[in-house]
Amino acid sequence: MGAALWLLVAHACSYINPAVVWPASLFALTYSGVLLVNFLFVLFWLLVKSRAVFISLFVLLLAFDNLRTQVQLNLFPAKVPEVAERVRVLSFNARLFDLYNWTGNPLTREKIFKMVQDEAPGVVCFQEFYTSTKAGRNNLDTLLHLQKTTQKHVAYTETKRETDHWGIATFSTYPIVRRGNIMFNEETNNLCIYTDILVKEDTVRVYNVHLQSNRFKREDYEFLGNPNARPTNDEKLEASRNIIMRLKVGAVKRARQVEVVARHIQESPYPVIVCGDFNDPPASFTYNKISKGLKDAFVESGWGMGNTYNGLFSILRIDYLLHDKRMVGSGYRSIRQNLSDHYPIVADLWLTPKEKTR
Repeated sequence: MGAALWLLVAHACSYINPAVVWPASLFALTYSGVLLVNFLFVLFWLLVKSRAVFISLFVLLLAFDNLRTQVQLNLFPAKVPEVAERVRVLSFNARLFDLYNWTGNPLTREKIFKMVQDEAPGVVCFQEFYTSTKAGRNNLDTLLHLQKTTQKHVAYTETKRETDHWGIATFSTYPIVRRGNIMFNEETNNLCIYTDILVKEDTVRVYNVHLQSNRFKREDYEFLGNPNARPTNDEKLEASRNIIMRLKVGAVKRARQVEVVARHIQESPYPVIVCGDFNDPPASFTYNKISKGLKDAFVESGWGMGNTYNGLFSILRIDYLLHDKRMVGSGYRSIRQNLSDHYPIVADLWLTPKEKTR
């Protein structure tokens, strides 16, 4: 009963704004773990032939909305409209193209470029984009020369020495007819940009989103990976408090940011594609707020857990590709290469011409 009740609470908390009730975000984070526990209880109740199995099954059904965004078993390919334009979209938190050699491989930058070339997307959305005018670090020029997506929308949140730039970038093979930035009313390196592209006769608005991270420090990851490294209970308590405080600050900031982005998406005069690093799992206020009224490409045609984080908590899905209901998504996948602390995600979105939808 305890596990079933916890799952219901975690599910409900994923719809509660952390900016109003911040502890709700902590309960929502436990959704995946307590979901697994309830699945195990179903198996156990079946083995012992207990009627309690109906309680666990009932709770799992109630929490189905979040369940389907965590795990997918799409056995059949998506049904693509007969008359539709294919737009291949790739989204990737590039972690500054491995500027500081986090991967330990000096060839990672070149591998990222090759991955983009091999996928040949029509739209590429980079978060944690970095470029420089210095030789060997001009990622902007390199990308423009290596791929067909020569139309660009780049926005910087930080510039140093007038040569090095950090920010976010969208590239497109389709003509860009308008660009815009959505700034957050707080001091942050996070940003959302929107780019209107012309696909045949239709205008599509592409949102490239990078929401607030939890800003864990190295010592936080070390403690999470090995709590026993802190020898005393006081040190463990202090480390736990620091992590909870970072989770609180991150959740509250993301909640404010996602309210701004979601409102902008709802007011879009065009069909939308929303890509980016949300820094929150599917069972979160962030995801539920921004995905309202949209399709999730992973839910449509993904397989398995859909995890996109290539770090300590590798089961996390925090990168997303959402789109307008007028589109059909197919072939969603994450690219399992060690290029960043995130995996690139890619899908084909099929846009039915406007006149065909009337």
